[in-house]
Amino acid sequence: MRLQQVWHSLTLSAKPRYNNTMTERQIQILSAIIEQHAEIAAPIGSVMLAKLFGVSSATIRSEMVRLEEMGLITQPHTSAGRIPTDAGYRFYVNMLNETPNTNILPGFDRSARAIEARVNTQSNHADKAIRSAVDSLVDLTHNLGIATIGDELYMSGIGNLFSQPEFASANHAQSVARLLDNLEPWLREAAPNEPLNVYIGAENPIGRNSGVSLIISRYRSPYSDRSYIGVLGSTRQSYDKVMRLVRQTGAMLEEIL
Repeated sequence: MRLQQVWHSLTLSAKPRYNNTMTERQIQILSAIIEQHAEIAAPIGSVMLAKLFGVSSATIRSEMVRLEEMGLITQPHTSAGRIPTDAGYRFYVNMLNETPNTNILPGFDRSARAIEARVNTQSNHADKAIRSAVDSLVDLTHNLGIATIGDELYMSGIGNLFSQPEFASANHAQSVARLLDNLEPWLREAAPNEPLNVYIGAENPIGRNSGVSLIISRYRSPYSDRSYIGVLGSTRQSYDKVMRLVRQTGAMLEEIL
């Protein structure tokens, strides 16, 4: 079976068990769990959320039970708190894509300008410009940065990826390494066709158990109409910020190059 078909079947089989009955508060609590978990790398408890929403811990625990029943969050065995599932992250990412967010992220404009300034210094050399863009994404997202340059896959920031607490175990690190070994042929085979593509956790057919998300932008370059730039990091990350930066960088490279 072709890799693209494998990915399609995985995304179909991984649909969460929620429906249109999700309340606004449940959506807000899920978003808060995702965003707080990205910051502290620990399960999020009801006490923290109760303070955030100004309601009782019992109310939050009741909503968390419903979110868990929907398959959007889960409870690690050793903690009373909850962490997002891949399905929870997918719901959140889809919400970001479908609902235009006009909120100004702190420091985003400054970050975008920093990437543009760095890339512009190499605008006469496409390969160096792309590498500069990747290195900038690495610095700003603390993920592994990747880009296709002709037939080559450029990577930067591997240390960032393996420094995350999720990848402390040898088995987990090996799973990520296998994904990296197969990333270039997968990109050629699957040829993601959206300006921004997000593959979360088990949606990655070459690393289902690696616990990483691939966020990539397709753009036109002197090398190909299907050039890619993006980042690979833990599923636990600030999707709003990273997705905006990757999308902006792809569009910027297409314009400059």
